[in-house]
Amino acid sequence: MTWMIYGANGYTGRLVAQAAVAGGMRPILAGRSEASLRPLAQELGLEFRIFGLDQPEEVDRGLAGLRLVLHCAGPHSQTSAPMAEGCLRKRVHYLDITGEISVFEALAARNEAALAAGVMLLPGVGFDVVPTDCLAAMLAEALPGSQSLTLAFWTVGSSSPGTAKTMVEGLGEGVGLARIDGKIQEVPLAWVQREVPFPSRPRHAVSIPWGDVSTAYYSTKIPNITTLMALPPSTARWMKLGPMLAPVLNLAPVQRALKALVTRTVKGPDSAARAAGRTEIWGEVTHPDGRTVQGSFICSEGYTFTVSASLAAVQHSLREAKPGFQTPSRAFGAHFVEEVGVQSLKIG
Repeated sequence: MTWMIYGANGYTGRLVAQAAVAGGMRPILAGRSEASLRPLAQELGLEFRIFGLDQPEEVDRGLAGLRLVLHCAGPHSQTSAPMAEGCLRKRVHYLDITGEISVFEALAARNEAALAAGVMLLPGVGFDVVPTDCLAAMLAEALPGSQSLTLAFWTVGSSSPGTAKTMVEGLGEGVGLARIDGKIQEVPLAWVQREVPFPSRPRHAVSIPWGDVSTAYYSTKIPNITTLMALPPSTARWMKLGPMLAPVLNLAPVQRALKALVTRTVKGPDSAARAAGRTEIWGEVTHPDGRTVQGSFICSEGYTFTVSASLAAVQHSLREAKPGFQTPSRAFGAHFVEEVGVQSLKIG
């Protein structure tokens, strides 16, 4: 069945394309830049298409004849909407690798349109948010009726240019996000700090606006969700300066300059760094009666995981896709993460 990787000339898209071919898959590659895309397509022996996302007619031509798109061109806050709308018009299933809360919420709002079109909208099929989403679903199954969910991760590795640009956008906002009583609300940066019992050892963790603030609610219906990342206390102190710095960091010239700096300096981890990296995931649900259940596991470095998880999601979706807005655990089940590979899985 014909499917496409859009943004295949980017850091993550290139890794996904190479792994797809190594696994016997034959996606069409697509993106804006022929200069960078053509050599990759020739190297891999794949068809390619060049089109931007500015004009709906151009998007529609680029999507002609497809069953599914894996959208890897970030920041997804800028690119997701035109691609997803094109998929709805052309009745093409949409998957992406975003971790951006605004993108998840925007796609969730298009659920009815996706159902009417018979199209699956499935964002977050990479490291953001497959591991945490699946753990959230496992924990919710282990303790039905839970009203509070905390998720945390610790990772070894560096960022790609696309991820770094998304982080630059976040700097300009100067606030955190959490789900409180079923609604996403602004909270102070680093408003929650605690020791988290990760599989290797306890680590200091700080609340950040991670994608599960959005997706875990749809997966579990738990109304109170906080997401944490393992960071030293010194970093948390700097994060609390966010509201004072945000007005400057959000200025258009400052954003352009920071993103240009990312383009020049951030290349993403090489193969050795990806092989050496790893990630530890932890979560806890709390019932109103005070009972709690914890869970944790170890998985590969973020980009390595994204490649494996996104291709597994593509394969599942080509066989059978559920129309409407989906999360990874809703589309493929809570234990989908185990297909991608985890170690030391523990629930309870």
